[in-house]
Amino acid sequence: MICCLNPDCPHPLNPDGKQFCQTCNRPLTPLLRNRFRVIRVLSDEGGFGRTYLAEDMDKLQDRCVIKQLAPKFQESWALSKAMDLFQREAQRLQQLGEHPQIPTLLAYFEENTYLYLVQQFIDGQNLLKELQQKRGYSAKEIREILLDLLPVLKFIHERGVIHRDLKPQNIIRRKSDGRLCLIDFGSSKQLTARVQLQMGTSIGSHGYSAIEQIRDGKAYPASDLFSLGATCFHLLTGTSPFKLWTEHGYAWVQDWRQYLKSAISDDLAEIIDKLLKKDAHQRYQSAEQVLKDLVPKQQPSLSAQAANSFVILPPTQQPSVPRKYALLRNLFLVGSLIMLLVLGEFFYRQSHQLGINVSSGFGQPNNTPANTDAMLPQSSKIPLGNFYLAHTFKSPSRSVLSVAISPDDKTIVSNSGDTIKLWSLATGQEISTLTGHSDRVNVVGVTPDGQTLVSGSEDKTIKLWNLARGQEIRTLDGHSNSVHTIAISPDGKILANGSDDKTIKVWNLTTGEEIRTLRGHSSWVRSMAFSPDGQTLVSGSRDKTIKVWNLTTGKEIRTLDGHSQTVTSIAITSDGKTLISGSDDKTIKLWNLKTGEEIRTLTGHSGGVRSVVISRDGQTLASGSGDKTIKLWNLKTGEAIRTLAGHGDGVQSLAFSQNGNILVSGGFDNTIKIWRLSS
Repeated sequence: MICCLNPDCPHPLNPDGKQFCQTCNRPLTPLLRNRFRVIRVLSDEGGFGRTYLAEDMDKLQDRCVIKQLAPKFQESWALSKAMDLFQREAQRLQQLGEHPQIPTLLAYFEENTYLYLVQQFIDGQNLLKELQQKRGYSAKEIREILLDLLPVLKFIHERGVIHRDLKPQNIIRRKSDGRLCLIDFGSSKQLTARVQLQMGTSIGSHGYSAIEQIRDGKAYPASDLFSLGATCFHLLTGTSPFKLWTEHGYAWVQDWRQYLKSAISDDLAEIIDKLLKKDAHQRYQSAEQVLKDLVPKQQPSLSAQAANSFVILPPTQQPSVPRKYALLRNLFLVGSLIMLLVLGEFFYRQSHQLGINVSSGFGQPNNTPANTDAMLPQSSKIPLGNFYLAHTFKSPSRSVLSVAISPDDKTIVSNSGDTIKLWSLATGQEISTLTGHSDRVNVVGVTPDGQTLVSGSEDKTIKLWNLARGQEIRTLDGHSNSVHTIAISPDGKILANGSDDKTIKVWNLTTGEEIRTLRGHSSWVRSMAFSPDGQTLVSGSRDKTIKVWNLTTGKEIRTLDGHSQTVTSIAITSDGKTLISGSDDKTIKLWNLKTGEEIRTLTGHSGGVRSVVISRDGQTLASGSGDKTIKLWNLKTGEAIRTLAGHGDGVQSLAFSQNGNILVSGGFDNTIKIWRLSS
């Protein structure tokens, strides 16, 4: 079926192949912006436009939501104001969509005189429908809902955004992980109300909205918290606040407890009491205040964690545990963290004895979070420390040894057992699986033009793939042992790979012909990187050394000694002056690439350093370690800027997006994590 985009069409669905709507006779648009196929109408915004369900043809028909701006009022002020607010809404959603529980903005454009916002589709069920099936929530479930939603409200309020229409219909429980997602930031209903505000139209939903919204058209963080309290009341009692507001105005909030079907604890009742205060000044003023009262006082550290749960420790889903207990289980897991830290180092040391060492040095030229955010002027800088955990998704394999990002910042590539997985960077959804290797894939990389994917495996081979089509191009044979590291020259013409057979092979990527074999290491080759001019190759080995090679002659230039264990990762700054090496000896060393002199040693990780990636300007470093953390460093001063925690086991691989706003990490905990910069 094809959907008519005339906002006034009473029956917009048409059979495929039609060029004109069979109801209103308007021309039909098969693909908006040659990308989005509209399936059906989700809602009508009453004289302002419509909201549609669509498919994103550029992302393997991923579903998305399209909001249309088609205002009927003709006053020049109102029309201009509507367009201005709609554009501002797009900018705001671009910022807010970085949060994993808020839909991502996919596009904003004008076509056929209408403006369109395209957002990620959240596959799940809203809480109103869930309530109709459950017929009521327990006090424990209400606590879980508060713990899941309050950090989201904290996030948007800190960015100066008020939702204004928080209610069960606008809260969706996502099917994939059970998290609650906040939708509909009012880009339609709010705009209609605001441009008509001079005629006395209020903003929000009666019963759920605070008095200052309904009476004065003003909203504050405390206004959203009133709506959250009204939502909890509805879910807890099954009684609609709209019905009570219609019959009693705001009087119902003073004696809301009479509608309870069963008793609840005094502390939860007091929290709802304060959320539902009629006077905004008597209400909670921030989501953080609510969290402090919600979490038991004998565990003050949990309050801070709950307030930032999307940053550090998101819920880990396991099939054997019901969704509704996910948050409760995570709070219990925090209590076990000390024990895990002690045991983690022991098990990690055991993994070293098995020789599980991987490099991701091919990603070092990418920008880092020291660069500008896409939503700010080019002269603006965002502090590197402003990272939060945007997505976590599981790989089917036991561990994620290598991750890479395509140059267009659309696709994450990772190993997964003897296969390769392609994931959407925007949503974390799996795109496809590439099969062909006969044993575990150890390392993956993407050429600078984004056309070719390279993979190295325990099966002793390297495979080249067409990334767009997911088809194998050729297999490179020649090693007598497993391939653990690859490096691709900056011009995309030369491939180098290191093997457990102690050799490095250099290949012509265009023809697949072997150029030469480099010999010199006395043990496994585990890390490599090209210099920016493509003339020099640097390799790190289990023999604890770093070797610098002249690619033109194939001769060794020098050997760098200093590490006491395997050199697991290599990177070179974009100016070609500084070499960075990470090692199982828990240190990171900086070297003068031209002279081979050691500049400094960075210490701070309590486990082996598994991956290092650096900024294009050579000033900032990200390192992943067996201690389960990622550290961000100022390379000029050697100062540790921030530690990112969240992985449940060693971090094996890191990659930065081209725009520098995203860091992707993979680890032994079987997860891939997407970290984003926030403004």
